[in-house]
Amino acid sequence: MNHAINRANPENRDMPDPAYKNLLQPIPPCEEFSVRKPCYDFVWSGESSDSKRRIQRIIDAIMANNPGRPIPPSKVKSFKNQNETDAWFLNNPAVSPGALHLVDRNTTVISYGIQPNSSVVYIIPSQETFLKFQIPLQIAAEREIARTLVGDQNFNWTVGLKPFAHPAAKNSQGEIFLYLGKLCLLLISMQVFQNQLSNLIIEKEQKLRQAMNIMGLYDTAYWLSWLAWEIIMTFLVSLFTMLIGLRFRFRFFTRNNFLVLFLAMYLNLLSMFLAKYMQDEKIFKIIKHILPFIPFGRAVDMLTTASSSDPGMSWKGRNNCPQDPDEVQQECDFTMDGIYIRLIGAFFLWLLVALYLDNILPSENGIPKSPFYFLNPGYWTGRGGFEALESGIFGRTSWLPKPEMIMPDDEDVLKEENKIKKFMDDGKVDPDVAVQIRGLVKTYPGKLDKKLEISPPFHSVKGLWVNFPKDQLFCLLGHNGAGKTTTISCLTGITPVSGGDALIYDHSVRSSVGMSNIRKIIGVCPQFDILWSVLSGEEHLDLFCNIKGLNPDSIPTIVHKLLEDVQLAKSAKVRSGSYSGGMRRRLSVAAALIGDPKLVILDEPTTGMDPLTRRHVWDIIESSKRGRAIVLTTHSMEEADVLSDRIGIMAKGRLRCIGTPIRLKMRFGTGFVANMNFDKNVGETGNRSREELKQLFKRQLDVEPMEENKLYTTYVIPHEKEPLLKKAFGEVQDRQSEFGITDIQLGLATLEEVFLNIAKQEEMESAASEERFVTLSLTSGASIQIPMGARFVGIPGTESAENPQGAMVEVYWGEDDSGAPEILGHSPEKPIPSGLNLNIPKSTATELQGIVIHPSQVSDVSFT
Repeated sequence: MNHAINRANPENRDMPDPAYKNLLQPIPPCEEFSVRKPCYDFVWSGESSDSKRRIQRIIDAIMANNPGRPIPPSKVKSFKNQNETDAWFLNNPAVSPGALHLVDRNTTVISYGIQPNSSVVYIIPSQETFLKFQIPLQIAAEREIARTLVGDQNFNWTVGLKPFAHPAAKNSQGEIFLYLGKLCLLLISMQVFQNQLSNLIIEKEQKLRQAMNIMGLYDTAYWLSWLAWEIIMTFLVSLFTMLIGLRFRFRFFTRNNFLVLFLAMYLNLLSMFLAKYMQDEKIFKIIKHILPFIPFGRAVDMLTTASSSDPGMSWKGRNNCPQDPDEVQQECDFTMDGIYIRLIGAFFLWLLVALYLDNILPSENGIPKSPFYFLNPGYWTGRGGFEALESGIFGRTSWLPKPEMIMPDDEDVLKEENKIKKFMDDGKVDPDVAVQIRGLVKTYPGKLDKKLEISPPFHSVKGLWVNFPKDQLFCLLGHNGAGKTTTISCLTGITPVSGGDALIYDHSVRSSVGMSNIRKIIGVCPQFDILWSVLSGEEHLDLFCNIKGLNPDSIPTIVHKLLEDVQLAKSAKVRSGSYSGGMRRRLSVAAALIGDPKLVILDEPTTGMDPLTRRHVWDIIESSKRGRAIVLTTHSMEEADVLSDRIGIMAKGRLRCIGTPIRLKMRFGTGFVANMNFDKNVGETGNRSREELKQLFKRQLDVEPMEENKLYTTYVIPHEKEPLLKKAFGEVQDRQSEFGITDIQLGLATLEEVFLNIAKQEEMESAASEERFVTLSLTSGASIQIPMGARFVGIPGTESAENPQGAMVEVYWGEDDSGAPEILGHSPEKPIPSGLNLNIPKSTATELQGIVIHPSQVSDVSFT
């Protein structure tokens, strides 16, 4: 095939007398080109009106004497000058292949010019513009101009085309490959590199590595899997490229030793493993030894030169520099062995660079390590550890939130905090606690905006103190942005903490070694499913079991049981990309329970499930409490109420309340809810009885029905009425038949009401943090400006000899119809305790500013 190609190409043959080609061709019809219809064979213009007749005779002769096909007048169009022709071509593209412009200068000189139309599409090479249209029109124009000037209509000549004589092109194929082959081979290597980067980007976007890291995947295993894949793929690409070159018998591949060329290509592709391109002329001599495409390009040059002569480069001759006979002096700074060494060195260099950057750069895959992490013995031994603070070269911890001055800490929250601090002071860890969070802070630095100004830092978690006991389920509630997911991210090592710490079974989340140990004993169901769409449910669990290091013999049994538990056994072989949202969540829950983890973190696990499936998953979660701690986040108050042993509600990055569901309902709920169902068969007597029942509740408890109809009535009873409940409901029960009551239910308010009340407090704090002021009208008739949400306020101008600090009031807050905070009233004025360091704001003659007092400073003052 190679020989046939050379014979077919005249450049590759010795041509002392090339063949002559007759060019006596007619002007072709315009329909032979890709033009619009109707079309013109050619158009023309003439400059001089005095000689219009002579130019017209020339055009008529061209049309009449066209060999084999006279051109009809309808196929030719004329213009006065070239400008008109250009304008017509612009307005009528692809209508004529070109134009002939004639200028009658004098009796002996007629000038002409040919203008091809670039808007016409030609089929190359059979319709090459030069041979198909320009040459026939030029021959016809010159022939008829000459006949007109000499006055002989039979005047004629022959026109032909003959190439210059030349010897056979020397090393033509080698020269072509020198310029094009190197580019092709480089593009092949870049395509492999691009595919690798694309896979890494997809892996990052879908957070697949993050999921595997949380399951306990070692970085070593991760990189070795990538390395094994790249070794196999680069081997196949190199082999496939070699086979293509040999199949088409390119001299570059046939004359050089197979192993010499294959090693150069294979090592080049392998050394592209995560290499970053850079250019710097000053250090080029160093860079050329570490950037893989430079030695590879030199190898292609050497092999191209060697392939231009027989027998090419052999394996034994790989240390010799092939000589180009056309070059007088050649630099021989590389040999093939030297290139192999450089490519292998580049591979290991860039692998180490990738590993180093992967460890120190912040990412979603784990806590970044210190730039000198490899100098710490704990990194190599797996014992001890070191703190990977965000205050290293890629972060800072100075942006810590200021203490909140408006809303007080809840008594149960303070009790939880003090309990943890006591164990810290004693240097002990509570043996009944699985997770102990110690003042956890997460702050995101401000960003540079369009005005080149840095926005204030955002405090996502502001000093969280909480215990997650063993054998219990702790539910973390809060609206979007409250800090729940950030807290979970800190516990799982996805996000580094800015301050404080968290111990999970005595392992610190601030230590990279500690986090490695933590990931061995936790299971996580993330907020958003992190699954491979091409893998089935069974394959997912099998993969995670292997990452956890479970016994291979027991993996099939474990996988089958987990799929049965989450009701996915029938869909075990189906790709997860075909699963519904609820099925994907169930698969994520099953993955979180792999390996019998000591801590299970479930971030909104039942999102998207139907009620029946949700109830089934609740049973699985409930049965999984024994022997482990479970942390649950959810937006379903019913789910939290059913599953939780303790609940903590977060808002604005802080823990606002903590306790059992009953404790929270008692403290933050609206009170007790009484539901009474009535006999539907009772007539007018029943109506009178219900009125008597209303009077009883009004007399005994001072409450009105919140909701009522013919079949039931609902009352909401405040907590302070609890001592009266026994007497009131005793009377109701004694007169149950008289009232026509068929069923009585008494319970606490719902957890949803607790959540809404906490949200109301948060709204007031948000208003205060934004320094919004409202007017407080005092019973004395005076008015002062106070920050929105301020609870205790000093009144300026009330100082006296008896009360040198002045007077203060407690402000009662509520909500208006739109949910915004509003003042409901205030307590009687009380003296401000002596010794308080008050921050007195500036007041004006027309506007008094209230003095905000922190609740902790007046804890002993009674306002009742």
